[in-house]
Amino acid sequence: MELILKETIDALGREGDIVKVKPGYGRNFLLPQGKAVIASSANLAELEKNKAIIQARINEEQKKAIQLSKKLTGITLEFSQLAGADEKLFGSVTAADICDKLAESKIEVEKKNILLGEPIKTLGENKVMIKVGFDLNTEITINVIAQVIE
Repeated sequence: MELILKETIDALGREGDIVKVKPGYGRNFLLPQGKAVIASSANLAELEKNKAIIQARINEEQKKAIQLSKKLTGITLEFSQLAGADEKLFGSVTAADICDKLAESKIEVEKKNILLGEPIKTLGENKVMIKVGFDLNTEITINVIAQVIE
């Protein structure tokens, strides 16, 4: 099944791309969600008419991704957590925690874009990748220190 994407889908392509997908994926997900339209002659003509608008929108999104990448480069976030004698945390640092801490610094990142395989459960420094868009990933440092109980 040939479709025209109406928005960028990471695993498939960018807005305006003509892609081939399995009929079930197109019929049950992409078309009902409004993420794509069938690549008919009328829709292809509409795509050609709107190519400049789509390209301008893609360029703008790319600029935003580069700006976000520059903001995130070199950032170190510090978390204070309760920990046992073996330096394992009572709890963990999750993608949601990282997202909230970035929001405190006025940096908006979606939780799903924080590429944290599993929650951080030990003290020390950890490197975490953040997907900022357009195949750009930025690495930040998460420093987990033991919380002092008084």
